[in-house]
Amino acid sequence: MMSIPEVVGLAIITMATAYALPSFYYTLQRNVREARYQKERLDLFRERARIRLDVERADRDRDLMSWNGWRKFTIDKKVTEADDICSVYLVAHDEKPLAPYLPGQFLTFNLCIPDQPKPITRCYSMSDSPDDLSRYRVTIKRLAPPADVADAPPGRGSSFFHDDLNEGDIVDVKAPAGQFHIDPSSTQPVVLVAGGVGISPVLSMLNAISAFGDRRETWLFYGVRKPSELVQFDHLQELERQHPNIRVVICYSQPVPDGTLRDQDHLGHASVDLFKQRLPSNNYAFYVCGPPPMMETLPRDLDAWGVPDSDIHFEAFGPASVPRKRDAGTGGAAVDEASNVVFARFDKSVTWSEEHDSILDLAEANGVPIDAGCRAGNCGTCVTAIRSGSVRYLNEPGSEPEIGTCLACISVPDGELILDA
Repeated sequence: MMSIPEVVGLAIITMATAYALPSFYYTLQRNVREARYQKERLDLFRERARIRLDVERADRDRDLMSWNGWRKFTIDKKVTEADDICSVYLVAHDEKPLAPYLPGQFLTFNLCIPDQPKPITRCYSMSDSPDDLSRYRVTIKRLAPPADVADAPPGRGSSFFHDDLNEGDIVDVKAPAGQFHIDPSSTQPVVLVAGGVGISPVLSMLNAISAFGDRRETWLFYGVRKPSELVQFDHLQELERQHPNIRVVICYSQPVPDGTLRDQDHLGHASVDLFKQRLPSNNYAFYVCGPPPMMETLPRDLDAWGVPDSDIHFEAFGPASVPRKRDAGTGGAAVDEASNVVFARFDKSVTWSEEHDSILDLAEANGVPIDAGCRAGNCGTCVTAIRSGSVRYLNEPGSEPEIGTCLACISVPDGELILDA
């Protein structure tokens, strides 16, 4: 039997322990949380360092492994993705290594179409992550004739890929290029916006974010008219399941069958109003690629929402989809209506008019032939030497012209101009 002093001592110890245990427990919890936080920060630092090293290695390899002019590629595989959309897998005919590329860049093709008097140039975006350099993949939509032009033919380049080119055929290709790409080393959250086949470069970006283990917040708003137009929908859902930082919102512009619309999807166009509903802020880098109506409205509306110009990136399909008047330093300021453009080879002087979209448009309206391909400043086909004067660009060229030349398809005269055309 315990003595009274022993009982009192045990009681004191018990009370002290009762008071100390919660404090010890909370201290232990705090230390565990702090250790977990420090480990997460260290893991994130290591991840960003690894990605940075991968980017630097890819930059070096791009310089070493790129090529000038045309290189022959074999069509290894063709896959139907959706209504009038197919993916074409390309391997180097010479079996040498492929140049790395940035997620979102494009390839330029020189296509010898049988019924055409000369080859035509077309640009198609790559649609996969650059982590797999055993082949390139481009995803191409068959372009229908313009609805507002009677008896116009369908897209020559896209129809050639869909109808005439088969596995085993050889095509001429320029090295990857283009300014529309994400920076894999950046930590800024991104919003990817695609309309129709505009999913091609956006899918390349999304796959790269997944492949490189990039944990930044990523949204995809993908606009189509109906479910049959969706490209790699199962793959997009799998990315969303595997990566908590990736969210995919499908925007259907037409009514869809019951059960098609997921909880996160949207019936209507991808728009800034939708972004305001879904995003906590506008503090994202926005990458937009889609048809002309999307390219006409979204960059302008993002600008009105207060998104800085430096955070609005876009890829154009052609002249109708090049956003204009976004920057007073390029196409925003009016061109002097009295400016003369001289096409020296044809000894023709023409007064510039705002009714023309570009120097290329002015040349064609006045019977001056200038070769053109993409008509969006990407392929470089329309490059023209400047004898005197200067030009301003409607948007940043995807293919940087040499000094003393201009890309006629996206430039306007900056005063008097004499061209070697």
